[in-house]
Amino acid sequence: MKRREFFKGLAGATVAWSFAARAQDRVRRIGVLMTTSLGDPETQVRTKAFLQGMQELGWTEGRNIRFDVRWDGGTADRARKAAAELVALSPDVILASGVVSLAALQTRRDIPLVFTLAPDPVGAGFVESLAQPGGNVKGFMQFEYSLSGKWLELLKEIAPNITRAAVLRDPAISAGIGQFAVIQAVAPSMGIDVRPIDVREGDEIERGVSAFARGPNGGLVVTASPGTTTHRELIARVAARNKLPSVGPFRSFVESGGLVSYGANLEDQFRRAASYVDRILKGEKPADLPVQAPTKYELLINLKTAKASILPAVLAPADQVIE
Repeated sequence: MKRREFFKGLAGATVAWSFAARAQDRVRRIGVLMTTSLGDPETQVRTKAFLQGMQELGWTEGRNIRFDVRWDGGTADRARKAAAELVALSPDVILASGVVSLAALQTRRDIPLVFTLAPDPVGAGFVESLAQPGGNVKGFMQFEYSLSGKWLELLKEIAPNITRAAVLRDPAISAGIGQFAVIQAVAPSMGIDVRPIDVREGDEIERGVSAFARGPNGGLVVTASPGTTTHRELIARVAARNKLPSVGPFRSFVESGGLVSYGANLEDQFRRAASYVDRILKGEKPADLPVQAPTKYELLINLKTAKASILPAVLAPADQVIE
């Protein structure tokens, strides 16, 4: 797919906007490194939200701005290669989506970086603090760790007989450790025994979840990580096959067949990221921009998955029920 055709399909018709003359001196270049693949529907939705946000702020592809997009597929090796390609293009700003993309770029102190989907930017070493991140890296954190306990709480509400929960997490990243620690801390008050299952390759996930499901009264909590995003369809399929009620962090998990998701509206986060890119392009110092927490959260339920496992009354609190 050609770059221009890709953006044409995402952004639609452009609208002319007026803004400060200094922003029109030259065509500005924005690098975008996404943590999923080009064909992933979530990638297209999130990228479209960012492009629309830029348009609303007066930036039009081909007139005063150029976008160069790469996809890392959620792997460190591909992220490093994609990051090197973007850096070689000398962009004015880079938007990095996810911890894998950000890790591949964080050594580049000469290029302002705006990130999205970073669960623990301080713990991962990307910024010094949320209020005063310093340096050239800033953006929008994915969630606060306290949200992790809500996933287990939802699981218990959906299936009151749950006494055991498998927790899919990535122990190789600080967010994987932090999310599981919160879940582990709140589990005793709910009478639930939690067991971590590491997220690596798809066959390991399938074996781990299937082995756990042989015991009674089990459920599944899916934490946020590049691995759970990449394998979300497999995870939803294995949970359904083993009749495990499941709760995940993203809309895409429910759209892939998972039972329930609760988390930040990620489309909104990409739209908000456009404001930081705009401010940097118009002269604000990146070091002056704080890391921001999500402002919109959503609870979603997959109706098809729900019919066989929960009472209709449980559907009432959902922000959206997906067929």
